[in-house]
Amino acid sequence: MKRKWKWIFLAPLAILALLLFIALGGEIVLQLWNWLLPPLFGWRQITFWQALGILVLCRILFGGFGGHGSHRSNFRRRMRDRMADRWEHMTPEERERARQGMRGRCGFDPSPSESKGQ
Repeated sequence: MKRKWKWIFLAPLAILALLLFIALGGEIVLQLWNWLLPPLFGWRQITFWQALGILVLCRILFGGFGGHGSHRSNFRRRMRDRMADRWEHMTPEERERARQGMRGRCGFDPSPSESKGQ
């Protein structure tokens, strides 16, 4: 029963904090835009709702505001771990073939030791 009361008080507080964060973010974008862009580039000033729209658009395009545990960082970490595991199980010959394949795909010229052998 004690946990139920905890959520009753925390849920409205969390919603209020989220609304405050959104309002503060929109106000910061509004002030920065209206302070910098009209004098520098001659663009017109924007309203709070337009600033909030810019903030949302930037979030969609650039994926900001994410924490350290975002899906992208987990994906990168998993891929790096898988490649490290594969690399550990390769023989030296397989590793050298993998290096040569990466050099070829990435457009690097062969190393001087490789070009002497040909």
